[in-house]
Amino acid sequence: MKRYLWLVGSTVVLVAVWAPLVSAQDIRRDRVDITRDAQDIRQDQRDLNRDNLDIQRDRTDINRDRQDIRSDRRDITSDNRDLAQDRRQLQRDRKAGNLSAVAADKADIQKDRQDLATDRQDLRRDRRDLRADRRDLRRDIGDRNRDRRDLARDRRDLRADRRDLHHDYRTARPPSRLPERIQDLDVSAPRL
Repeated sequence: MKRYLWLVGSTVVLVAVWAPLVSAQDIRRDRVDITRDAQDIRQDQRDLNRDNLDIQRDRTDINRDRQDIRSDRRDITSDNRDLAQDRRQLQRDRKAGNLSAVAADKADIQKDRQDLATDRQDLRRDRRDLRADRRDLRRDIGDRNRDRRDLARDRRDLRADRRDLHHDYRTARPPSRLPERIQDLDVSAPRL
């Protein structure tokens, strides 16, 4: 019987001392988790802001590339028109027999061909830039969507950690007053 009382008494003391310690550790762990989640949320918000800025820059670059392409197309059209005009002038000067004008017309045609080749190169370069900027835009939108998912996950984690902390505070009770002596325990054990 005394062994039973000692066992029950030591168990009660152990539980009374151990329970608040475990509860305090849970509270400390929940506070650390909340702090980490808040830091993660701030970092995710910074990442989102950076991604939005990158997306805005990419869209600006795309618009600039589109304008450059339109300008290059206008230049090519103008070069083709100048080339056709110079060819017509060359034909007229040949018919007229003006050799000096024919030489000048040939030089103009050569210059127009070089301008046309340069404008076509510019057009190809601007189209390449446009493709690269669109690829960057797609990548940045993907990054932004991933960061949004991370932010939502971190906010869910924060809410869960706050719930856990609230639960730990509710379940953490100050230790009840322990009896002075083991004999003072009111243990009603069935007598055999």
